[in-house]
Amino acid sequence: MMRFHGYFRSSSSYRCRIAFNLKGVETEFVSVHLTKDGGQQKSEAYKALNPQGLVPTLEVDGLVLTQSPAILEWLEETRPEPRLLPQDPAERAAVRAFCAVIACEIHPLQNLRTLQYLEQNYGQQLDGKEAWCQRWIGDGLATCEALLAKRPKTRFAFGDAPGMAEVYLVPQMFSANRFKVDLSAMPRLRDIYAECEKLPAFAKAHPSVQPDAS
Repeated sequence: MMRFHGYFRSSSSYRCRIAFNLKGVETEFVSVHLTKDGGQQKSEAYKALNPQGLVPTLEVDGLVLTQSPAILEWLEETRPEPRLLPQDPAERAAVRAFCAVIACEIHPLQNLRTLQYLEQNYGQQLDGKEAWCQRWIGDGLATCEALLAKRPKTRFAFGDAPGMAEVYLVPQMFSANRFKVDLSAMPRLRDIYAECEKLPAFAKAHPSVQPDAS
């Protein structure tokens, strides 16, 4: 059994939950609450497991895997069906570029420690933090929309079945809604998000139904 350390509202944890569900992989969940007890991810016990003090962390077969992109790539390589990445190298690169816009360009600017830094060092309260997130999430998702605009329209981002692009996109759209980002100019992303919401693998991964959400 895999032990998955995560947090209900963490985008990177949310990605992994979706991928586990799409692959039919069961995990034992261990909550690492990012705001209780001063941030459980900062505890000595957790940092002995994950020195960066971030979620998620996956324990499996004597391995300790950190960083959601690495966990997701490992999952794709060790549990290849159903595929989350295309077989064609060019298409695979296109999916990875789409995912990197979210993981590398958006996510670091909206995560909890960044927002806490803005509050603690620059006095930004809710309005200021929301404006910050609206700027950077909006810019990044506009790029994702533009990338898809160059492609034939399909049910999902890169075909007629959900894959790695949706694994990254859905948590980011959840965050966009949370921070009141204007998505009116992103019809493709909104359509894909709506299609994903119909699927059990995504519904089961939603933050609102996680054990640590209460």
